[in-house]
Amino acid sequence: MDSKNYAEVLIDGSVYTLAGAEEKSYFQKVAAYINDKIEQLRSQPGFTKQNDNYQTVMVELNIADDYFKAKESVDKYQMDMDQKEKEIYDLKHDLIADQIKLENYEEKIKA
Repeated sequence: MDSKNYAEVLIDGSVYTLAGAEEKSYFQKVAAYINDKIEQLRSQPGFTKQNDNYQTVMVELNIADDYFKAKESVDKYQMDMDQKEKEIYDLKHDLIADQIKLENYEEKIKA
């Protein structure tokens, strides 16, 4: 049976109880990230003059923006890694082919 961890976190002045498989420290890290986003936006001129719904949507959009930028970066690195793995495979294949040729030449020289 999976055990859930529970943690109380403070987000924008309200306490929430979060539950999941993650460690309590992870929940605190997530809450800190959200609080940081909120503070970044509140520091923007005129942000706090907007209605609560607008502010909430802007926080959500900023978090989604961070997510998609991070995902794009991970995807790029994954493609780079896949390409490098293919290049390594090709180089290993070439090396083996060259070793076989070398062995064949050495046998011919001995004969």
